[in-house]
Amino acid sequence: MTYIAKPRLHHPSLGKNKVGYTRRDYEGKVSTLCAGCGHDSISAAIIQACWEMDIEPHRVAKLSGIGCSSKTPDYFLGASHGFNTVHGRMPSVLTGANLANRDLLYLGVSGDGDSASIGLGQFAHAMRRNVNMVYIVENNGVYGLTKGQFSATADKGSKSKKGVENMDSPVDLVGLAMQLGASFVARSFSGDKAQMVPLIKAAMGHGGAAFIDIISPCVTFNNHAGSTRSYDWVREHNEAVSRIDFITGREEITATIQPGEVVDVEQHDGTTLRLRKLHTDYDPTDRVVAMSYMHARAAEGELLTGLLYVEGEAGDLHTALNTSARPLNSLGAADLCPGTAALDKINASLR
Repeated sequence: MTYIAKPRLHHPSLGKNKVGYTRRDYEGKVSTLCAGCGHDSISAAIIQACWEMDIEPHRVAKLSGIGCSSKTPDYFLGASHGFNTVHGRMPSVLTGANLANRDLLYLGVSGDGDSASIGLGQFAHAMRRNVNMVYIVENNGVYGLTKGQFSATADKGSKSKKGVENMDSPVDLVGLAMQLGASFVARSFSGDKAQMVPLIKAAMGHGGAAFIDIISPCVTFNNHAGSTRSYDWVREHNEAVSRIDFITGREEITATIQPGEVVDVEQHDGTTLRLRKLHTDYDPTDRVVAMSYMHARAAEGELLTGLLYVEGEAGDLHTALNTSARPLNSLGAADLCPGTAALDKINASLR
């Protein structure tokens, strides 16, 4: 179904932004994710942010890797540029595209498996090089495409749908992003659209590596022993001519969190996600303070959300490399090979 486009219907009363687009113009194809998946809420937030910022869709390049999260760019900004890379390699491909054409707005969408496991090295170098991009990780703690195994971000001591306890320590992508030099670091919850949209807008207006870790619960892999609607029970009691998975629909999990407030959000499987929204007087410009506060709250079992750190005067990769103001892919032969006179001038300046 991923190739099925939404009907091109525009109600005459739909509002338009300053560049003449309705919110519908920022949508993509029909989502094939599970009903109630938090990833669709993130896609909706991206659509809303781009519409409110009056961004022309053709000015955006969206890239992704492999996983449930990496399917989502097909569901938003259907008129933008797009590239689906191999597993974990989205940051490297995006870096190359950014160097070739600095005039586009780059949006990288990945998952916790894509970025924290096979793509961890790619993630690290994109952050330390401060590539001008918005890097969103849709973090659900499992490999959704391969039946819900723990991902590298799963908390130690958490249990799978089969009761298996995770014995490995988690990879903290937010902490890594801060340590590696990302100039914009934030975390949000897919059920908190009021927080997500402003964060995405701020990230898209930032001139450097803007990383947002969005906790996005997986609604599929929470069936448990004793349920007569679980996969195991149906397979044990069903004589089928073919093996077909059916995923029951779930209600989307949402939460309203005030600044400075701690809220326990109950998941479909009965577990609790404790979220704390930052105080309005929190200072996000001190990297060390941000990391210390984040770890202090984590020790209390809380997950901070909001803009955790931002560097106001950050320069991106183009600044560091002193590249041409014109996109490299627009330079002709005369620009790239200016002749011996230009080479002699450069050599003379080095003597």
